[in-house]
Amino acid sequence: QPVEATDDAFWDQFWADTATSVQDVFALVPAAEIRAVREESPSNLATLCYKAVEKLVQGAESGCHTEKERQIVLNCCRLLTRILPYIFEDPDWRGFFWSTVPGAGRGGGDEEDENARPLAESLLLAVTDLLFCPDFTVQSHRRSMVDTAEDIHSIDSCEYIWEAGVGFAHSPQPNYIHDLNRTELLKLLLTCFSEAMYLPPSSDSSNTNPWVQFFCSTENRHALPLFTSLLNIVCAYDPVGYGIPYNHLLFSDYREPLVEEAAQVLIVTLDYDSSTSSSPTVDGTTTGTAMDDVDPPGPDNLFVNYLSRIHREEDFQFILKGVARLLSNPLVQTYLPNSAKKIQFHQELLVLFWKLCDFNKKFLFFVLKSSDVLDILVPILYFLNDARADQSRVGLMHIGVFILLLLSGERNFGVRLNKPYSVRVPMDIPVFTGTHADLLIIVFHKIITSGHQRLQPLFDCLLTIVVNVSPYLKSLSMVAANKLLHLLEAFSTTWFLFSAVQNHHLVFFLLEVFNNIIQYQFDGNSNLVYAVIRKRNVFHQLANLPTDSQAIQKGLQRKKKTSEPISRTNSQDGVSMEGSRPAAPAEPGTLKTSLVATPGIDKLTEKSQVSEDGTMRSLEPEASQLSPEGNQTATLSDGEPWSGEASHSRRDRRRLSSASSSGQWTPTPDWVMSWKSKLPLQTIMRLLQVLVPQVEKICIDKGLTDESEILKFLQHGTLVGLLPVPHPILIRKYQANSGTAMWFRTYMWGVIYLRNVDPPIWYDTDVKLFEIQRV
Repeated sequence: QPVEATDDAFWDQFWADTATSVQDVFALVPAAEIRAVREESPSNLATLCYKAVEKLVQGAESGCHTEKERQIVLNCCRLLTRILPYIFEDPDWRGFFWSTVPGAGRGGGDEEDENARPLAESLLLAVTDLLFCPDFTVQSHRRSMVDTAEDIHSIDSCEYIWEAGVGFAHSPQPNYIHDLNRTELLKLLLTCFSEAMYLPPSSDSSNTNPWVQFFCSTENRHALPLFTSLLNIVCAYDPVGYGIPYNHLLFSDYREPLVEEAAQVLIVTLDYDSSTSSSPTVDGTTTGTAMDDVDPPGPDNLFVNYLSRIHREEDFQFILKGVARLLSNPLVQTYLPNSAKKIQFHQELLVLFWKLCDFNKKFLFFVLKSSDVLDILVPILYFLNDARADQSRVGLMHIGVFILLLLSGERNFGVRLNKPYSVRVPMDIPVFTGTHADLLIIVFHKIITSGHQRLQPLFDCLLTIVVNVSPYLKSLSMVAANKLLHLLEAFSTTWFLFSAVQNHHLVFFLLEVFNNIIQYQFDGNSNLVYAVIRKRNVFHQLANLPTDSQAIQKGLQRKKKTSEPISRTNSQDGVSMEGSRPAAPAEPGTLKTSLVATPGIDKLTEKSQVSEDGTMRSLEPEASQLSPEGNQTATLSDGEPWSGEASHSRRDRRRLSSASSSGQWTPTPDWVMSWKSKLPLQTIMRLLQVLVPQVEKICIDKGLTDESEILKFLQHGTLVGLLPVPHPILIRKYQANSGTAMWFRTYMWGVIYLRNVDPPIWYDTDVKLFEIQRV
């Protein structure tokens, strides 16, 4: 039956009970009942939401001074967290929170009420006030226990930031009750923002989330202290448990749930498509330059704006140290199993790190300025290696590779990779002595040769990263050199080259890697040169690739006999690192969320040429972007589409699966000729022509079979004047586009959906942004 809004005795029973927890509310209010009320007595559901928001507004106004008021606020919070997803899933209800009229009579309210706010705005403002409510969510500053409580409207919430860090030096006394209350309020905020989950994915970037938009606007007077509190709470968190083993088993850590919630709220508020945001200047023209004398007005999302304006070195240091500490936490090897607490929110941290680098270029350059970037690189390589066999973690693989692609566009990243790799993280990869570049190549080889099928679209990205860093790699180890040649061998088999329209791109990438190293880093790379000499037949076969129809057919036949030629292991792969476990596939029954397809590498990146003085200039015809140094880029037309990639129609950017050879597309002699003639083999052929006779002569003269003598000879050899003129270095820099913005949105909400299981906020509701599948 419809219940009158004035019947307080009836409504109060929903929030008067003192002994409930959020788990109780989820158990006591089953999904079927919420849906039944929504269908059969919508006016009651409307009144319940209206009353619950009203209680939150009253709590915020009064400052929650009594235990009873705090209990009511928390219960309303839990109730709304429970109900909101069922309002979002029904398109007819979607506008309800944005209507201003209280109660059931939605149509016939007083239109005169100028000041009436939509329910959603009242709710968000109440929650932000409650997040800075002395003695409820923050430490009160009042010393005397006078009756006059602090007026919630007169307090300056910037003095109540939750944790020291960016822009705030004072670390308040930890109080676990405050942490619990903040966590519940943030859970409600996240639930409000989750309306995005109930809309199907669309590439239309104007589809902004009205909840986030209002929350991050100037209407929210706590925007700055809230942004700072969330960022600092995440970056200051240290899960080690004060260094006492097993401490996390003895004491509950109230900070961790708060840090997770803060990280999730933070990344959702930063969900902003930077590719479409060229801000209008004062005279109304748009500008794409980030380095103007005056900063263009930032995006109207204040959180994105604040993030992009952080600039103090010590703030950058604090953020980078914090993110690196938390990302490395799951890798920490302890002598006592399970003695250290392992955090679970590394995916949220990776999204946060991505946003920091994407919105704040000064932060990106700070990260690359020192070898601290390796503290981010090693955990990412660990996660990539660990997740490669697990279908449910495809999203994690993508974001790790995207971050490395973004970093690899900067010269400093390649230079940093030359630092020796000595920390031994337990990974099941061959033991090697070498640099971080070796680690990167060995892990990428492992992903390509022993990851699951759905990672094939990432091969282009992985090899692009290796190409981007290759001109700076001073000395590759023998293990890494052999891995690169093994990839070339696998990718240049005829059946692989002929079985999909873009497979030959992978060979072009690898040849570019060898050319860069030989042209720019010949001294010091004797291991690679030796590996190239040993495997010279691979290059000769490529140069003599048959192009007639009969040979093409024969090459494709060969595929049926060899089941999986890529995963041939090299003889010397026997020993893995200590403490490593092989990557395991997903446990049966694991839930995963679907992701939208990511754009191809040609859409993800923009080519830049590094000139003699180290500056970059763009090679795209539409080069309106700025180069990283801030000097306007010269526009060069790229006369020849590189390796024919631009000459293929979009239709051909299909997945690399073998399916693409069944029926739709067949290789022709003209097609093979079109790219075979462009294979960049001159440098390597010249090298072989000069060095092979010399090496053979040494072997015959000295009766040598020992590698070390040959390597010694190669170390002292030189090819100065013998090689073709060095080609310009080409870097493919990541560029933002709406395709990746949409991918990040589905990935981020998928992670949040799967991570919130206690209570299961969105479980069993009808989400539209992605599909939930069982592995």
